[in-house]
Amino acid sequence: MRILSVENLSKLYRVGKQGPGSLRDLINSCWGRWAGKTERAVDANHALFSAAQRGPRLNTFWALNNVSFSVGQGEIVGIIGKNGAGKSTLLKILSRVTEPTQGKAVLRGRVSSLLEVGTGFHPDLTGRQNAYLNGAILGMRKKEIDRRFDAIVSFAEIEKFIDTPVKHYSSGMYVRLAFAVAAHLEPEILLVDEVLAVGDAAFQKKCLGKMGEVSKDGRTILFVSHNMVAIQGLCRRVIWLNDGKVEKDASPAEVISSYLKVPCSSKTHQLWEDVSSAPGNEKVRIRCVRIRAQNGEGPEDITIQAPLTIEIEYWNLKSGAHLNLSMGLFNEEGVRVLNTVPIDEPVWHGRAFPAGLFKSVCQIPGNLLNDGIYRLLLLVVQDQGTVIYLHEDILVFEVRDVVDENRGGWYGKWPGAVRPNLVWSTELMEPVEP
Repeated sequence: MRILSVENLSKLYRVGKQGPGSLRDLINSCWGRWAGKTERAVDANHALFSAAQRGPRLNTFWALNNVSFSVGQGEIVGIIGKNGAGKSTLLKILSRVTEPTQGKAVLRGRVSSLLEVGTGFHPDLTGRQNAYLNGAILGMRKKEIDRRFDAIVSFAEIEKFIDTPVKHYSSGMYVRLAFAVAAHLEPEILLVDEVLAVGDAAFQKKCLGKMGEVSKDGRTILFVSHNMVAIQGLCRRVIWLNDGKVEKDASPAEVISSYLKVPCSSKTHQLWEDVSSAPGNEKVRIRCVRIRAQNGEGPEDITIQAPLTIEIEYWNLKSGAHLNLSMGLFNEEGVRVLNTVPIDEPVWHGRAFPAGLFKSVCQIPGNLLNDGIYRLLLLVVQDQGTVIYLHEDILVFEVRDVVDENRGGWYGKWPGAVRPNLVWSTELMEPVEP
């Protein structure tokens, strides 16, 4: 039984100039819509504009372009693709957060979504109140929510804070409660975006197990993730989105193998000199991020043996803020190889930051990383618990293998997430006479 059908779904966004333009353009646009002579579209601000307006003055792009697929009851379908491929846009349309420009999506049953940290929660309401509010939005009666409430709180492991306004939650607490609510209120369709990357490994494993249980009860799950190991272990079907289109729809092994063979564009140095347009928000903005080999300058010098330096320059815009950076390094299969925070930073860790430009430097020793493609996730954390800015794939780089005479004749891809050069010793304990 088909529980979700997507037919020629497209989403057009407009970049740059917003608003209808001149009064004349607005009158023409309104007349055209009334007369039914123009094409209907929705931009990022949900503003209508006509086909006649889509001239060279407007910079537009298709976040989704004629996407079609259907999902049966009880299926777990993985959605993969690089950043900007249209994964989150697809889930937002299915969640009714935004409208499609063309095409349609038909969903049969209640839909619960976990799209990004904080989505669907009111910051001034407590965890308890938000749980009941989400249930009411799904059309559930209070008695139904009452029966599941204890299970929600137990799964989220926030018993002590359930009556605390969620604006005081850490990002991890936020995600735990949001997932618990989404999974336990028994929707027919569950949409999960990459928000689980914010949680710790134990919580991610717990969530994956819960999604497996949910599917056995006949409920359908669409799971967006960069973690290929999680996708392959949980899903029986994977859809690969590439530049807003369905590149492949098949078994996990077949799709993931094709996806990983596509070369990625390296980003070893990014610079934003204008603070007003730099990535970030009203609290912090990123000026520069760079990775380099300590004894070299170019990307070709980043090898398995080379010590690496990651440099991040950022503007703190709020005087008195207690900030620290957190960096997660993911390999090409989406496995988090390591996470690092400046616990031992000798000068600024734990101190209030004045407003100004800061530079943080992290050292990665040589002979640690395996060869392959790596992606860096950057989080800016306030008060050691609240993520105030997150930037995926802020750096993308390749660690190259080298010819080493001490490898014992082995050359090729070594198994494992890391490849440390560990110290070994061998001794003869007792000779045996021939």
